[in-house]
Amino acid sequence: MRKLNIKKTINNIAKPGENISQRAVRSGFWVFSLRIVQQLFSFVRLIILARILAPHDFGLLGIALLTMATLETFSQTGFQAALIQKKEDIKSHLDSAWTVLILRGFILFAILYLIAPYAAIFFNAPEAKPIIQVIGLSFFLQAFTNIGVIYFQKELEFNKEFIYQFAGTLADFIVAVSAVLILRNVWALVFGLLAGNAARFIVSYFIHPYRPHLSSDLGKAKEIFGFGKWIFGSSILVFLITQGDVIFVGKLLGVTALGFYQLAYRISNMPATEITHVILQVTFSAYSKLQENLPALREAYLKVLQFTAFLSFPIAGLIFVLAPDFTMIFLGEKWMPMVPAMMVLVWWGVLRGLVGSISPVFMSMGRPKIVTKLQAVQTVLLFSLIYPLTANWDIFGASLAVFLSALAMFFVRNHILIKAINCKILEFYKPILIPMVLTLISIFSIISLKMFVIESVDMYFFFSFIGVFILLFGFLSYIADRFLNYKIKAVIKEIRQSL
Repeated sequence: MRKLNIKKTINNIAKPGENISQRAVRSGFWVFSLRIVQQLFSFVRLIILARILAPHDFGLLGIALLTMATLETFSQTGFQAALIQKKEDIKSHLDSAWTVLILRGFILFAILYLIAPYAAIFFNAPEAKPIIQVIGLSFFLQAFTNIGVIYFQKELEFNKEFIYQFAGTLADFIVAVSAVLILRNVWALVFGLLAGNAARFIVSYFIHPYRPHLSSDLGKAKEIFGFGKWIFGSSILVFLITQGDVIFVGKLLGVTALGFYQLAYRISNMPATEITHVILQVTFSAYSKLQENLPALREAYLKVLQFTAFLSFPIAGLIFVLAPDFTMIFLGEKWMPMVPAMMVLVWWGVLRGLVGSISPVFMSMGRPKIVTKLQAVQTVLLFSLIYPLTANWDIFGASLAVFLSALAMFFVRNHILIKAINCKILEFYKPILIPMVLTLISIFSIISLKMFVIESVDMYFFFSFIGVFILLFGFLSYIADRFLNYKIKAVIKEIRQSL
C-alpha cells in the first residue's frame, strides 16, 4: 500500500502520461550527455594546451579565476536555487532578480578591476594583473544573460539546457585552441573563457522566449533572498572548501606549484564533478516536487545514491591506478610532479560525488541551513589541516588535507541524512560499500598486472588496462547483483526504460 501511494503521488505531480521519475531520468540523460560532450571537448583542449603551455601559464589563469571566484562567491544571491525550489509561479520575480544580478555584475567588474594589482602582489605574480582585469568581463556577460533559461532546470527541460550550455563549450574550444596555436601563451585560455560566456549570452535569447526588463520592484528580490541567504552562506563555505587549498598552494608554494595542483585537481575530479553537476541540477528540481512526501523522496534518493556510487567508484579507481601512465603518455614528463596529488584528490572526488546527492535533499525540503552548517564545520577542519600538511609535503600535503576533512564530514552528513529521511543504516550504506569493494578488487588486479606481467605501459597497454578494468568491474557487479541482492541491474533497467 505504501509503494502504491508513493507512485500515485509522483504521478499526480508530473505531466500527463509521464511521472517525475521518468522526467528526472530523461533530464539526467540530457545533462549527463551534455557533461560528457563538454568534457570530451575539455579533455582534448586540455591535452593540446598542456602540451604547448607551461605549468606557470596554468597557474596564472588559476590566480585570475580564483580572484574572480572570490568576489563572485562573496556576492552570491542564491536566486537561482530559490526560484527552482519555489512551488508557486516565478514569472513575477524574474525581472527583479535579473535587475539585481545586473547591478551586481557592474559592481563586481569595478571591484575586480581595482583589486587586480593587489591580487597579483599577494601571489607574487605581476603578470596576473592584466589577466584578472580582462577576465572580469565575464561578469557582464553572465549578468545580462536571459534569466528565462532558469525554466530549463525548474521544469526539467534539460534538452534545451544542453543546447544553451554546449554553445559556450564549443566557442571556448574553438577560440582557445586556435589562440594557443598562434599566441602560445596564457591569453589563449583567457580568450577561450570569454568566448564561451559570450556564446551562452547570445544563445540564451534565441533559445528562450522570455524577455527580461529592468524592474524597480526590489521587494520581489528580497522575498526570494529569504531562501537565498542560506545558499549565499553555503556558497561561501563551498568556496573555502574547494578553493582554500588553492589559495594556500598559490601563496606558499608559488605559481608553478599552483599550475601542477590545479591540473591535478581538474583531471582527478573531472568525472566526479560531472556526476555531481548532473545530480545537483536534476535531483534538486525533482526532489522539490516531492518535498511533501518523505517515503517518495527517500526512495528516489536511494536510487540516485546507488547509481552515483556505481559510476563514481570505478571511474575513480581507473584514474587512481593509471594516473602515472596517463600523465606520461598524454601530458609529458614535465607534469609528473602532480601525480601523487592527483591520486589522492581522485578519492576526494568520489566523496564530492556522494555528498552531491545529499545536499539537494535538504535543500528541496526547505532546510538549506543544515547544508550550510555542515559545510562550516568542514571548512574549520580543512583550515586546521591545510597549513601544516602543505608546508611539510607541498601539493601532496594539500591534497591530503582536502581528502581527510571531507572524509570526516562524510560520515557526519550521512548520520544526519539517515535520520532526516527515516532510513535504515544498512539500507543506506549498502549501495556505497558494494561498488567500493568491487573497485578495490579491480584496482588490485590492474596493479598486479602492471607489476608482474608488463614492465612499461605504452598507449596500447594503457587502453587495454582500461578495457580489462571495465570488464572485471562489470563481471563483479553482475555477481554482486545476483548473490548479494545489489539490485543495480534493476536500477539500470528502470533508467533505460525511462529513456
